[in-house]
Amino acid sequence: MRELVKIFKALSDSTRLRMIKLLQQRELCVCEIMQAMNISQTRASRNLGILKNAGLISDRRDGLWVHYSTSRQKFNEYHQEINALIKKWLRDEDIIIEDSKRLKKAVKLSKAKPHK
Repeated sequence: MRELVKIFKALSDSTRLRMIKLLQQRELCVCEIMQAMNISQTRASRNLGILKNAGLISDRRDGLWVHYSTSRQKFNEYHQEINALIKKWLRDEDIIIEDSKRLKKAVKLSKAKPHK
């Protein structure tokens, strides 16, 4: 039950729900998340850490860059079902739609300026 409580606590914040929705689209670095959500690096990193600690996302290092994605592994019995539900939820929320639009712009900028 502790794992389920940890997951729900992580999902009890709108910033973290928005992050999950973005990461369900593709793997992202912190700078892309910041631009898509119009938030600071500190806020992005803190909330990504909470999601990672709950097993909802994972990270991958690429030199100086850290890329985040929704976790592919099954961390517990609840993980896959919750991730599937989140994918269905909030599709029509204005803020989710705006985040997705800003993400497309951020990704275009990111591709124009290679990380390496």
